[in-house]
Amino acid sequence: MSTIILKRTYISVLCFFSLFFNTQAQKHQERFETIDILNYKFDIQLSDTNNQIEGTAEIKIRFKKAVTTFVLDFVKKKSNGKGMSVYTVSENKNNITSYTHDNNQLIFNIDATKQDEIRIYTIQYKGIPEDGLIISKNKYNERTFFGDNWPDRSKNWLPVVDHPSDKATVEWVITAPSHYQTIGNGMMVEKTNISDNKIITRWRMVNPIPTKVMVIGAARFAVEEQGEIYGIPVSSWVYPQDREKGFSDYTLATPIIDYMINHIGPFPFKKLANVQSKTRFGGMENAGNIFYAERSVTGTGSNEALIAHEVAHQWFGNSASELNWHHIWLSEGFATYFTNLYFENKYGRDQFVDRIKAERLTIIDYTKKNPAPIVNPNIEDYMQLLNPYSYQKGGWILHMLRRELGDQLFWKSIRTYYETYKYSNALSEDLQRIMEHISGKDLSLFFKQWLYQIGHPKLEATWDYKNELLQVEIHQNQKSSIYNFPLDIKITYKDGTMAIETVMISEKIQISKIVSKKQVTSIELDPNTWLLFELISLNKK
Repeated sequence: MSTIILKRTYISVLCFFSLFFNTQAQKHQERFETIDILNYKFDIQLSDTNNQIEGTAEIKIRFKKAVTTFVLDFVKKKSNGKGMSVYTVSENKNNITSYTHDNNQLIFNIDATKQDEIRIYTIQYKGIPEDGLIISKNKYNERTFFGDNWPDRSKNWLPVVDHPSDKATVEWVITAPSHYQTIGNGMMVEKTNISDNKIITRWRMVNPIPTKVMVIGAARFAVEEQGEIYGIPVSSWVYPQDREKGFSDYTLATPIIDYMINHIGPFPFKKLANVQSKTRFGGMENAGNIFYAERSVTGTGSNEALIAHEVAHQWFGNSASELNWHHIWLSEGFATYFTNLYFENKYGRDQFVDRIKAERLTIIDYTKKNPAPIVNPNIEDYMQLLNPYSYQKGGWILHMLRRELGDQLFWKSIRTYYETYKYSNALSEDLQRIMEHISGKDLSLFFKQWLYQIGHPKLEATWDYKNELLQVEIHQNQKSSIYNFPLDIKITYKDGTMAIETVMISEKIQISKIVSKKQVTSIELDPNTWLLFELISLNKK
């Protein structure tokens, strides 16, 4: 195991550097080589008078090398009045003036650092968030505040390194009107009424997380403690008007957590709160407190898949995070497939197959209009990564790996991958290496063709049975490169019996011959739904 971890660091860093192609990514590479945020402490004051927040950020930074400048992401106040204004900055409690705030960046010019030196910077600021912290009214016309940072929108209200590669612990100190309850990452460590109309709440997250899932929420809530599972407290936070419906819906989370713990590993954080919110997404997997769209609360239990997806993210995306945005399938593909795995465990194979067949059709339809690989470094608007390649196709990659390795080795690989990269970051190459190490197989071609190649196999098949010989001819008709894959063929005989034969496909046109003394009446490709492909035609000659 120690060999794997040492090798992991070396490979991850090299791959990280090699995958920075666009200008935006190259700038982040320079920062990645320079600083490491260890801890954020955000003191945020919320008000009902207006939408302005006042903030104090205390940021603990380790410098990886000697530098005289570094950069944080932070949106400056704009002509529309939205954005943040910085009014004091200090280094190790000494005020400094050698900084500039422009182009959504806070640039510090400092005395030269030493390698591994740690300094603490305190930034006081105020402003109206243009994004990131959503200040609005909920469906009941009540004022609410909800962090909604994904992918890199936290810089609209927090001075941060807004990239998943730089994970840190965080503490929230939230001052709000006393009629609000607040939720934040980690465990509540203080709740104090400082006056008749103001309350301070502190939340502390002791595990490093990326800023994309580093949030708070403030609203009128009804809160139910569901109890503990393996020592992890689980709670529901819903609008008081939706109390009964929300408490009922969110009970679905507990058996899902149980499944994930028993199949992946211990829950990564100290608590899980399921929160009704104003997120722009159907659900947002914020670490230790998932924010769900307010209208997802129905009282019918109809959003089990949504809850399963966001719970799975606590392991994949929040704890084991992608090192580079373009490997987001390591978050979204995992959450998609683990939702399916949970459904398979609870409802059986048939419902599982129905789900992955539907996802395969989604991939096929999307590819026709938007041909691209899963790992696509040309994307600079990270919202564009929320597509069927990251979700459904990413999930299908795991499904085909499960077939390639078999259930036992697949699960061992998943648990080893998570254990190796929990509270850290990984690339696709790291997953490949873990799976190769566990299985003893060379998976380089598999990862190359399915992650970095555009499209999927498009098959035309013909067959004939003569003289006790079944002949199956497969044509790969996709415009992209030829794929190599195992193809299961279900053979139905005249006497009503059936058999499955597996052939390896590696050519554009490939003929497979199968000896059979029993007369063949029909064949079916991929009867057990293990292959991501598009069937153009299947005909008897």
